[in-house]
This record gives sequence, structure tokens and C-alpha cells, in this order.
Amino acid sequence: MKIREDTESHMQQLQAWLAETQNQELEEMAAFFARRTDEYEAHMAVWADAYRKFARLLPEQCGCILDLGCGTGLELDEIWKQNPRLAVTGVDLCRPMLDQLQKKHPDKPLTTVCADYFRYDMGKDKWDAVISFESLHHFFPEQKSRLYRRIFTSLKPGGWFLLGDYIACCDAEETLLRRTYLEKRKKARIPDDVFVHFDIPLTLTHEIDLWKEAGFSEVTAVDTIAGATLLTAKKAAEPSA
Repeated sequence: MKIREDTESHMQQLQAWLAETQNQELEEMAAFFARRTDEYEAHMAVWADAYRKFARLLPEQCGCILDLGCGTGLELDEIWKQNPRLAVTGVDLCRPMLDQLQKKHPDKPLTTVCADYFRYDMGKDKWDAVISFESLHHFFPEQKSRLYRRIFTSLKPGGWFLLGDYIACCDAEETLLRRTYLEKRKKARIPDDVFVHFDIPLTLTHEIDLWKEAGFSEVTAVDTIAGATLLTAKKAAEPSA
């Protein structure tokens, strides 16, 4: 699937943007989103169609799901339109966003957890689906690899992993953004255990490789809408006795 229509043009725009923002300091992740909670949903409206299609990818028979980096729940707005009784646990670092999510859906079976989802105990064989939208592109492959293994373990047999995220158009974009990110962290002397807001997406090939290493045998890139690529994978059901 083609992620970018014009890779050369995209890279030129990216390099120009990095030059313009070279002196812009990195912001701690939770604080970044807390400062932008009020305008967050308007900013994310560019992905309205992606949220709708993402919601349709979730199997109707799901009873309980885990949403990693749920924010104010834009994907959940669409998912609950299709299944109002679906039980959701949403994990996010930003308490103001979780508060907004709860205010929007006081009548829904919703549990919110203000936590680092790399440390959150997802359990084993617990969820019908684990989902995430525009969150995981902030992290290194090593971090994501460990997370994906935990997601695989946490899913019930036959459970689904759904991701909507920013995907690098090519190895050059992946390398450039990661190098810039590391340089900015080093310059600001940011400790390794502090999450900051900066995009370091993987190429589609590298992203899918991590899913397969985690145990997902079939990963499907369904579509790319306004730069958000939608991926799905199913955990194999237990073989019959």
C-alpha cells in the first residue's frame, strides 16, 4: 500500500519544517497534551473519516476493549455509536483529557486510567480487542516491541489489535526524525525515562515486522486516510481439542 503519493515532496516539506523548528524545545508528553486539551478535538478533526473507518474495523461481537493513549476518546465516540454497550478501559498520561472523555460519556461502561501504558498491567487473555489511534508513533521500536508482546498476551484467543497511526513514508524519513529527536533530547539533557512529544514513526515494513515478532501472524494495512494508516491483526484462536 502506498503511504505517500509523493515521497520526494514530502521529504522536502519535512526538512523545511525541521529547519523552521530546530530551536523549538521538546515538551514533556503529558504536559504537552494538558496545555492543548481545549483545542485538541478541533485539531484532530482532520481524521474524522479515519476515526469512522477505524470504528467499523472493530468486530461487533467485542464486549471489552483496551484503548492505549485514548485522549479525549475521538475513536471511542465513533465506536460507541456502533456498540453503546461496549465496555472500555482507556489509558492515557493526561488527566485533563481523561476528564473530558468522562464528561462526554457519563453513561457509558468506561474505566479511565491515568498511567504510562508501557507500565500498565494489561493482564492475560483479557481483552476482545486492544486499540490505539495516533499515539504510538512517539516511541522507539524497542519500546513498541515490548508493548506489542504484552498486547498479544493480553488479548483473548481470537482477539484483535487495531492501530491507527502515522507511518514514515520511507527509511529516510524514519532515520531523519529519529536522529533529530535524539539530538534534541541530548541538547536539552532530557532523562531517558521522560516521555516527550516528538514524532518518530516507523515505515510500514518495520511496523509490521514488530507485530509479527510479537506473535501476530497476519497483519493487514487496511487504508491510509489523511496520513493515518489503519492496521489490524488477529490473535489466533486456540486450536480445538
